[in-house]
Amino acid sequence: MKTIAAAEFKARCLTLMEDVRSTREPLVITKRGKPVAKLVPAEPPKREFIGSLKGVFRIVGDIESPAVPPEDWETSR
Repeated sequence: MKTIAAAEFKARCLTLMEDVRSTREPLVITKRGKPVAKLVPAEPPKREFIGSLKGVFRIVGDIESPAVPPEDWETSR
């Protein structure tokens, strides 16, 4: 894991954040040689389950009515 002094991090902040994003390697920020913070890559956003199939398929026709008319239903008597 790489380390960097706080003053240098302050001067190169945007470049270092881009490096962490692209390499996915954390960066420890030190002050007077002691670790004070860690810059880690953000987790990619998780896909939501609800609505994840939107646009994948299309419903055609009546999906609410039964496929077999009620008078043809078998009953268990």
